Formats: sequence, structure tokens, C-alpha cells
Amino acid sequence: MDPTQTADALVVFGITGDLAKKKTFHALYRLTCHGQLTCPVVGVAGDDWSLDRLREHARESIIATGEQLDEAEFERFADRLEYVSGDFADQQVYARVSKALGDARDPVFYLETPPSLFGTVVKGLANADLVSGGRRVVVEKPFGHDLESARALAADLHRYVDESQLYRIDHFLGKMGLEEILYLRFANSLLEPVWNRNYLASVQITMAEEFGVEDRGHFYDPVGALRDVVVNHLLQLVASAAMEPPAGRDPDTLKDYKRAVFRATADASPDHYVRVQYDGYRDISGVASGSETETYAALRLEIDNWRWAGVPFLIRTGKRLAATETELRLVFKRPPKLHFISSGDRRPEPSQIVLRIDPQTGVRLVVDALRADKRGPSGIELDMEFARAGGEGPTPYEVLLHAALVGDTSHFTRQDNVEESWRIVQPLLDAPPPVRSYTPGTWGPDEAASVAAGFGGWRDPWLPATPQAASSGA
Repeated sequence: MDPTQTADALVVFGITGDLAKKKTFHALYRLTCHGQLTCPVVGVAGDDWSLDRLREHARESIIATGEQLDEAEFERFADRLEYVSGDFADQQVYARVSKALGDARDPVFYLETPPSLFGTVVKGLANADLVSGGRRVVVEKPFGHDLESARALAADLHRYVDESQLYRIDHFLGKMGLEEILYLRFANSLLEPVWNRNYLASVQITMAEEFGVEDRGHFYDPVGALRDVVVNHLLQLVASAAMEPPAGRDPDTLKDYKRAVFRATADASPDHYVRVQYDGYRDISGVASGSETETYAALRLEIDNWRWAGVPFLIRTGKRLAATETELRLVFKRPPKLHFISSGDRRPEPSQIVLRIDPQTGVRLVVDALRADKRGPSGIELDMEFARAGGEGPTPYEVLLHAALVGDTSHFTRQDNVEESWRIVQPLLDAPPPVRSYTPGTWGPDEAASVAAGFGGWRDPWLPATPQAASSGA
């Protein structure tokens, strides 16, 4: 299969599952509306469903996302759907998939299944001669649960497909905000010269979620915050914030420059790592009695290269926090004392650049100003939210599924970067500190302040104007 050839069929394994219900159907419907999905979609699952039931499930799933359904567009999408049922371990399933594909020569196979089934499905596809010729195979995270298992999973898949055929989905790489970070950094001569250790005191990354684990206890409890979002989503954010300007436009060059960041990042230290669990977590169905799984993690990373040596990258993430917010925040060094202002006035505060990823993308510049109405210095915030200045881009799964269909690998993760990410956090898995507790609806525990101690502390996240922000003890 030509790497740049647009697929003429999409096969989705696990199409009756939770991910398809929440994301896949919605993304495929929107791609249909935009004229970007023109091929058949073959769903494969173990459920004994009729095609009509699958189509009705797709309708219900799309409506449940809040999408305003256009009946004509939905019918166009539904007409593309086909369904194959059966046990993924049964080779006859793959014969039926081959029959459903008909004359399609360049199908893409999307595995939204647990990683434990990746090897089974890819082996079945290989035995049916469905992944020969470089055909693409898309897999969902997690890519292992530590460094050793990530290597073992890759070795299992590489028995049947080449690394170039594997498209590893990390939905963060489909977010508009990550591309905005790279463009904002390198397209503005105002910013790039100060995006380094000479001017910055710290880089702070916050991924806060107001909601909890809810009905996902059986999935979340074996995983925890570090494995769920830090080793993938937030390290991708670190790479985008810290990489050098890529010297080429091809996807491998982009991944090489991210790898250079990971290679320069020291192993994370358990001494600068806080694990916490929100009160009430252990009462959730599917959570083990006496669980020590963290629902909040705060850690410090050090990147030892010419651009970043001495600048800590401070990361925190958690569930049941005061708001839902993901941001990258650059905190500049504190200015010296200004002798021309009143001796009673406070010292200038450090400037900040904030790039918001969720719930809406935006850019904020925080600067200090001497304001007569405030009777002294105070901070002012200059905001720009993209939704108000032209609208948001496509959803992450729209971006990723379209990229898989057209053979654009720039939004997907390469195995060497997966292994480097696990290498960075492996010490935190090998020697985790004891888990503590925190009260839902706050910004986390006081203990998390230790991670940012000596670097000015954590900064309050950029919140919408309406919700009341909680006091940030962390």
C-alpha cells in the first residue's frame, strides 16, 4: 500500500464498544458531513447484532454527543456501514472481513480493542493476508503498562506488521492546541528568542478534570493517573513545548525532534513525585478494596540540554478537581527591583504565557502594569480564545481517523518515542511514594506544593469567567 494512498475501506474492530459509542461514530459522521469519508466502514465485534441494530446504535451514539443530526448526512454515513460478528480468535472472522471488503485494495484496520487483543487481531489479519503490502493498522493506547511490556507488545505486533504500518493513537496529538503550540513558538519572532532557560523560571503543565472515574473503576484502577495521561498525553505536551524547530516537514523528522527531547530528559525522581487519591474513590464499583491507585499525580522533570537546563517542567493532573482545564504555562524569571516606583509597592511579578488546550483553545499573556486605579502594580491578562476568533477546529478523533485514512503519520506515536516515555517514568513505577488523599472539588493536596517548591509554586489555572475558582493549594 502506497503510504500516501487514501484508503478505500475502514475496518473497525470493537465497533460496539464504549470508545466507538463516545468518539468513533461521531468522528466518522462529521467526516462524512465534510466530504472526507467516502469509503465503506466495516464494523467487527463479538456481539451478535444485525446491521440495522448497528446503524441505530450509531444514530444514538452521535446524538448522545450533542451533535445536531442531519438526517441526509446520517443516511449517507449509515449506508457505508457493514457488520461482521464473531470471536476475534476465530480465523473465520477474518475470512468474513475479507469477503465484506470486496474489491477494496487499500483498507485501513482500526483496533479499538484492549491491547491484550492487538496480537490476536493482527495475527488473524496476517493469516488472512489482509495486512500485506504495507496496509495500515491503527491501535489505541495504552501501549503497554511499563517499559518492558511496551517492548513486548511491539515485538508481538512486529511479527506480523512493520513499524511503518502501525499508527498508534494518542488522541492528544489530534488536538488543535498542540499544533498551535508549535506554530506560536516558531512563527513569532517575538516569542521564540525568550522560549528558553535564559528567560524562563519554570514550565507548568496542568491537566485537571472536574469529573471522576464514575463507572470506569474496573478500567481505571489497574492504571492510575501516571499511566493514563502522564506517560502519553502530557509527555507529548512536554515534547511540543520543548523541541527544537523541525528541519523538515515529513512526519519522521517531527518525531525525531520529539525523541531528542525525550532523550535529553532525565529519569523522573520519586523524590519529586506526589501520588494522591480523591476521597470516595474506593467506594466506586470496580475499584479494589484498599486500592492504592493514584487519581492525582504531580511530578517534576528535568531536560538537560542547551535550551532547557535548569528549567523544571512541573506536571500535575487529577480527577475530581475544581474545574476541567488543560494548559501549558511558561513562567518567566522574576524582574529585579524597580527603584523608580514607591518603596511601598510590591516587586514586579513574573510574566507568563499560557496556552490553553481544554476545554477551549486559547492564548493568554500575563504581564505586570502600574495602574492608577489600583493604586500600584497589578497583573493584567490579555486573552484570545480561538472559538471567539474564528472557531474551534475538528475534534481529535476526526483529525486522527482522517490522518489514518490518508496516510499522514505525523499525528501518531512511534515506538522509539513510546519506549523513551516509559523510560522517563519507570522509576516512579518502580518506587512509588505512598498514596495520600484529597478532597474532591479542590485543586488537590497541599503535598503537591513540594513539587514546585523553590520555583515560585504552582500558578492558578486559566478558568472560564463564570465558575468560581477554588483556592490553589497545589
